Amino acid sequence: MNARLLAVVLPLLALAACGTPTPYAPGNGGYGYGAQRVEDGRFRVSFSGNALTSRQTVENYLLYRAAEVTLAEGGDHFVIVRRNTEPDTTWLVSPGGGPWYPGYWGRRHWHPRYGYGYGAWDDTTARPVTRYGADAEILVRRGPKPPGDPLAFDAHSVIRNLGPTIRRLLPPA
Repeated sequence: MNARLLAVVLPLLALAACGTPTPYAPGNGGYGYGAQRVEDGRFRVSFSGNALTSRQTVENYLLYRAAEVTLAEGGDHFVIVRRNTEPDTTWLVSPGGGPWYPGYWGRRHWHPRYGYGYGAWDDTTARPVTRYGADAEILVRRGPKPPGDPLAFDAHSVIRNLGPTIRRLLPPA
């Protein structure tokens, strides 16, 4: 296959693969959720989203994962000891020059509509792409959550309230 065609097609295929927000699924080293036991009753939970996953969604998925871990451990509520949401911004640079002279990038050429130019160097654009990752350390507790503690969450309520907003992976057809 022509190298120029590959240079155009491969990035488009990669972009198409990332065309939806990160679903609620195990991360396995990439985007998704994770949980790690730190000690008895203490866990580190995380969720990482792609560039199409909003900060609010990442934070909601983190709380949902904390509630799931709490219930799996036989707890009723969890207390957040530490919580952090980090943006990771990179810049996507797109060479310009238009589709009419892809082979002439960097060389002076003339176009009937645009006149003289240097292809890719004429109108290169850059845009920020931000991905969010959130992590927290939680303490799993039994019994009702302490009243008035803003860092304590009832796991059953979190599952009930956030559950309808959770977008999971579709099962294979």
